[in-house]
Amino acid sequence: MHYPKRKLFLDLVRAVFRLNGLLLADGDRMAERVGLTSARWKVIGIVALSRNGVTVPAIARALGQSRQAVQRITDVMSSDDLIEYAENPRHKRSSLVKLTEHGQEVYISLRAVQDPWAIGLTDDVPAAELETALRLMQRLINRME
Repeated sequence: MHYPKRKLFLDLVRAVFRLNGLLLADGDRMAERVGLTSARWKVIGIVALSRNGVTVPAIARALGQSRQAVQRITDVMSSDDLIEYAENPRHKRSSLVKLTEHGQEVYISLRAVQDPWAIGLTDDVPAAELETALRLMQRLINRME
């Protein structure tokens, strides 16, 4: 009775794995144009979209990665003057991560590459389909967390 639904879900899982690989490959190609890796691309995107900075643990949760892995990336990005650590008024031991001026310039350059890519990939996809796919993925993420 549940067989068709189980099979569909497992087909979806395989498609997500494949899409993840393709996104990372495209991310590497786009990020390389502005001197980043896809790992830094993901982090700089999360930081850029935060208004007042974001903590390393929050970045890790958003990316589904360990805090330690994100900490290593942000430390290198700090050395490269892409991000800076700022005092967090809500938590003494968990600094806020913010883009430096150089980081903002890199992010703007990245968007110049990323936006046409995103538009080109979704040009013929109705917004309603993207919204449905996003809601499903968010629902599954919430159940798994």
